[in-house]
Amino acid sequence: MGRFTDEELRIAKSVDLVDLAGNVGIPLKRVGNYFSIDGMDSTMIFDRATWCRFSRGVGGSTIDFLMYFKDMEYKEAVSYLLDYAGYVKLDAPIPPSVEKGKWKAPENKRKEKEKVPFILPERSKNCKGLYAYLMKRRKLSQGIVSYWLKKDLMYESNPYHNIVFLGKDAKGEVKFASQRGIRDMYGKPFKGDVPGNDKRYGVNIINPDSEEINVFEAAIDAMSDMDFRQDYETSILALGMVSDGPLQTILEEHKHIKCMNLCLDNDVPGRLAAKKLARKYVLDGYEVFLRLPPLGKDYNFFLQCERENRELYKRLDHSGRKRISTLREPERAERTKSNTFPLEGRDSGEIPAFTDRRYAASKRAASAR
Repeated sequence: MGRFTDEELRIAKSVDLVDLAGNVGIPLKRVGNYFSIDGMDSTMIFDRATWCRFSRGVGGSTIDFLMYFKDMEYKEAVSYLLDYAGYVKLDAPIPPSVEKGKWKAPENKRKEKEKVPFILPERSKNCKGLYAYLMKRRKLSQGIVSYWLKKDLMYESNPYHNIVFLGKDAKGEVKFASQRGIRDMYGKPFKGDVPGNDKRYGVNIINPDSEEINVFEAAIDAMSDMDFRQDYETSILALGMVSDGPLQTILEEHKHIKCMNLCLDNDVPGRLAAKKLARKYVLDGYEVFLRLPPLGKDYNFFLQCERENRELYKRLDHSGRKRISTLREPERAERTKSNTFPLEGRDSGEIPAFTDRRYAASKRAASAR
C-alpha cells in the first residue's frame, strides 16, 4: 500500500487501543478510569484511543503504539491497523484476514532492526553548566555534585551541554546512559536515553559493606536524598522508570543486599509501582520499606522546599523584626525610666509618664481653686 489517505489514517487511529493491545500480546490492567500496561505502570491508555508513557515522555495514537511497542515501521503499523479494522481498499487485492488474539510479523516484509552501537556523547572540557543547573535550579549542594562527578556517575556533554548520567555493571563498565537537558527554564526539558544502552542497568552506587539499598526513579532524586540525609553509606539505584529491570540486575550481581527502601515518586504511578514491587520482593525474601517523599512529588521537590524555607528563615532572622523581638527587658526598663518621675508625698516609686501627666494636671487644678 502506498501513500495513505486521510480517511485511511482516521480509520487506523480509531481502532480500539485496549482491544488492540490484547491482540498483539501486551497485557493490560484497569486502573480507575484508564488502563495501564501490566509491569509498566507509567504507561496509561486514555479514552481507549490514546496512550502516554510518562517515564519516557512518549505517547500518541494507535499507530505510535505499534511503532513503539511492536517495533513496526510507519507503513507497516497503518496497514496492520487497517487490516485489523476490516478495511479493504477497492482498487487493491483483498489482504489476508487478521487473526484476533495472535499477532505475527509479516514475512519477508519486516526488516531486522540493526543493533545500534552504544556510543557515549562527547565530554565537555568543564562542568560549569552542570554545576550551575544542579546547584541553582535543583538546590543541590556543591559537595554532593562533586561527589557524583568524582564517582564518574555523570558528566556534562559537548556541544549540547546536557547532563549524562551513567549506569555501570559490577565490573565498573558503563552499560546505561541517559541525558537530561539543563536549559529548560522556558520550555519542556530534554530527556532521553543514549541509543544502544542496556536498560537492565541503572545509575547506581553500591557499597559492599551495606546490606541496604535505596531505590529511586530518577538520578537527581537519588542525589537529593543523599544530600538531605548526608547518607553516603547506603547503596543507591536510580531505575530511570518504574519498572524493576535494573533492580533485578543489581540484586543478581550483588548478593549481599538484603533490604531495600522504595523511594519512588509520590504520584499515582509511583505509589502503585512501589506497592507492587514491595509485594514482589517481600515474597522473594527481602526486607522492604516504602519511603515516599514526605512533601511533593519527588525527593528533589522536597529538597528544594527545604532549602528555600531555610533561606527564607535566615532572611527573616536578620530582618528588623529580630531587633524588636529580641529587645531585652533591661532596655525596656531604661526607656520607661527616662519618661517617669517620682510622685510627691507618695512612696510608690516610678510610674509611666502618662499617669504622671494626669496627676500633675489634677494638682495644678486644685491649686487654682
